[in-house]
Amino acid sequence: MRRLTSFTNITLDGYFSGPDGDFSWAHDGEDEEFNNFVADNARSGGALLMGRVTYDLMASYWPTPFAAQNDPVVAERMNAMPKLVASRSIEQPEWQNTRILRGELVAEIAALKQEEGDDIAILGSGSIIKQLAEAQLIDEYQLVINPVVLGDGRTPFEGLRARADMKLCNSRIFSSGKVFLSYAVR
Repeated sequence: MRRLTSFTNITLDGYFSGPDGDFSWAHDGEDEEFNNFVADNARSGGALLMGRVTYDLMASYWPTPFAAQNDPVVAERMNAMPKLVASRSIEQPEWQNTRILRGELVAEIAALKQEEGDDIAILGSGSIIKQLAEAQLIDEYQLVINPVVLGDGRTPFEGLRARADMKLCNSRIFSSGKVFLSYAVR
């Protein structure tokens, strides 16, 4: 059975994007230690799950020569990993190894979790997190807390109606002030 993990950058006040969708703050203050952590995470394999907006942002960067030069390990892995994209508007994906999920997301992910295969990681995609959290399909939440306060924006759990109790599995503090927290659902 495959595990489903959510990996999200958030601000100190709990937002994954600003009111205008900006998340450039997530790349502020990165350091070599944090960049190595991200590269190690990318090496771990699995499939990536994202919505159309996150997919469009990622697909506009990772397949480029700039990404290959700037972040070679992560770029290689991001391009090689299978990508699952929840979208009804993408006709033909241009990024390699991309599969479009056009059906009912909860049912499709529940079925994928029952299959043999690598684990699946949700990248960003707040609406996907909400839907799959309500269906109790997410096994682990990985959060990178960034030392910035926005005052307004979107939270990854916006509109969530069900309580989910968590158990801390892992934590790490980076010299940049970023903090990684990993919680398993009880």
